[in-house]
Amino acid sequence: MGSLDGRVALITGAGRGIGRAEALFFAAEGARVVVNDRGVERDGTGTDTSIAEAVVDEIGAAGGQAIPNSDDVTDWEGGRRMVEAAVEAFGDLHVLVNNAGIERTAALENMTEDEFDSVIAVNLKGTFVVSRWAAHYWRAQVDQHGTGVDRVIINTASGSGLTQPLPLQSNYAASKAGVGAMTIVHALELSRLGVRVNCLSPSMIRTRTSMDVVPGFRDTPAKGQFDPRDPIRMAPVAAYLATAGCPMTGQFLAVRGGAVTLLRNWSRDRQVQRNDPPWTVAELASALQTLPRPDVMAELLAALEESLGRDGAQALLAYGNAYLEQSSSE
Repeated sequence: MGSLDGRVALITGAGRGIGRAEALFFAAEGARVVVNDRGVERDGTGTDTSIAEAVVDEIGAAGGQAIPNSDDVTDWEGGRRMVEAAVEAFGDLHVLVNNAGIERTAALENMTEDEFDSVIAVNLKGTFVVSRWAAHYWRAQVDQHGTGVDRVIINTASGSGLTQPLPLQSNYAASKAGVGAMTIVHALELSRLGVRVNCLSPSMIRTRTSMDVVPGFRDTPAKGQFDPRDPIRMAPVAAYLATAGCPMTGQFLAVRGGAVTLLRNWSRDRQVQRNDPPWTVAELASALQTLPRPDVMAELLAALEESLGRDGAQALLAYGNAYLEQSSSE
């Protein structure tokens, strides 16, 4: 018996990387899977429907059940068709994994409107669109049966946007921070329907969006050795959140190697207060001087060193600085 026997899962961006690992793992655990992927390049250009079909073939060869889908997550009707495809093929939809994402790296002063809009469209709007249609379907089920349903949405954020924003990622970090905020909103809204909403944050996992940004990420350990950056590290965590009866909702889990960390962001720190009369600028300036303020650059360097080691962190920062210098001179 697999942990996902009887569950139907729709996984977006399931043709490569983390989505592919999740699709294969879910199927091995007994889920029937809709493998959604348009087969685009890392920057969202092009299409190749064979990418999703290859994953479906791989699942079928291992004895699992899956169908391909090439609808665009940014398309309103495409989101509806994905949900309908799951229901038509397998009779229901229990789990939605929002994993589709693109990256277009650029310095702030050189980023184009299209570079910003396209990343926000796929990463943030795409998460909303498919979630909306899944919620619409589940709302109809509750109306029909009169009781809540045990259903799940699993969003995919990133350390860039939640815990470790990086230079050159105004669009990507903003989209992933938005996914995080939306996770909480949807967890609050959909609890009345029996729907749980959680968020996974890959940390230093090898994907197309990280291989060329983080130095050394294309390197893989020798066969048989533990590979902390393998996308498969994400799959069991997603599968746990997808199981019937999992108690977690509104939670953020960061996955780095074999470690799964519960995140607590957007927390309040110490404050200054004055009710009446209102603050003057001089008084507020004096009061705020008493509050400790984080050193953003020091915290970023510490987080990078924890993840990559000192040499790796320095190499990544050097890469970013070189990119900035090159961009500024163009």
